[in-house]
Amino acid sequence: MPEQPANLAERAEVRRNNRPKVPSGRGKRTEGASVADAFEAEISELAGEINQHLTRAREAYEELAALEHTARSEDGMVSVTVGRHGHLRGIQLNPRVYRAMSPSELADAIMRQAGEATAAVSERGRRLLTPLMPEGVPYEEIFGERATLDPFFPGPVEPPP
Repeated sequence: MPEQPANLAERAEVRRNNRPKVPSGRGKRTEGASVADAFEAEISELAGEINQHLTRAREAYEELAALEHTARSEDGMVSVTVGRHGHLRGIQLNPRVYRAMSPSELADAIMRQAGEATAAVSERGRRLLTPLMPEGVPYEEIFGERATLDPFFPGPVEPPP
């Protein structure tokens, strides 16, 4: 059995190459593109664009999954690593930190570094996803703190009078 084409554009190309010539309305074989050929060419082009968008989206989501950032305090005593969605992946403390800071100061330093790391990861995520957003839909409406599903749904539907 022959190998199947991998995507829509390749399948359309195979169909176009294997289709018999369609006679024109005047009884001659058509040398140019028929309406069906033009339609298939348009569909093939659209399929190619869709495949490019899907590839870009997959690549962006792979990068998102691997996102992490480590923030270090200026004195080097506290390092905090945060991953996507603010998940804490690691805390490193210089052994001298216990002599240099009180427990509350240490807690504050950890929280500060976690906040900085989370902000850095969020900004990198924004830079990855913004080019993939639908035109006219701001990033914040989908991924912001107050995100809702409203951008995905039309307004209320009123029945006709």
